[in-house]
Amino acid sequence: MSETVASEPRRRHRRGGLFGFLRDLIIILVVAFLVSFLLKTFLVRSFYIPSPSMEQTLMVNDRILVNQLVPDVVGVQRGDIVVFKDPGGWLHPSGNLPPQGFEKVLQAVGLAADTSDEYVVKRVIGIGGDRVSCCDAQGRVMVNGVPIDEPYAVIPQGEKRASAIDFDVTVPEGSVWVMGDNRYASKDSRYNQDQPGKGFVPEDEIVGRAFVLNWPLNRFSWLGTPEGTFTGVEEAKTSK
Repeated sequence: MSETVASEPRRRHRRGGLFGFLRDLIIILVVAFLVSFLLKTFLVRSFYIPSPSMEQTLMVNDRILVNQLVPDVVGVQRGDIVVFKDPGGWLHPSGNLPPQGFEKVLQAVGLAADTSDEYVVKRVIGIGGDRVSCCDAQGRVMVNGVPIDEPYAVIPQGEKRASAIDFDVTVPEGSVWVMGDNRYASKDSRYNQDQPGKGFVPEDEIVGRAFVLNWPLNRFSWLGTPEGTFTGVEEAKTSK
């Protein structure tokens, strides 16, 4: 009799413990999803790299984290790697199927990289008011008349110019001029001058600045502008 009475609380305790564990687990998952959703909405978002246009900085299938405070809170800078919505006519549908089921849910809450076809990733070369041209006698891009050193730019062997085509533009205020690091395999501002935006990307279309290459782990790195790339460019602009 005493053994039977003593065993009931233990069974109830085990049932209560299991219920408490499941309840806590559900709360943790809900909080994690909520925090991830808020981060995606206001601070950080993950994107997938579908093309070689930013090699060798970003390779196909890399994942990057994007700071969404740029440019609304923190201004966009020359050299920033930015993700932006297609201004119109830049992209062609890839034919990839849209995310389905659980993958779609994970993307919606920010736990998976965005793989949609409507975003572009490039490097900012000129900001509002800059004059960007190519090429000088040494084949370099010039910003405000200053030739820039671009260690990130990939030029095919045998080529000596930072761009296969010449251009000379002045960036409108509130827009940027962008180019891919893989200069001979990037459909960027240079090749979209016949579009309504004339190759310029409105800052309103910028989702944010890529600051971390977070996948694959063996390529994990901080993304930024090599020191000295745009030295003297701002001074040349203000001295006009």
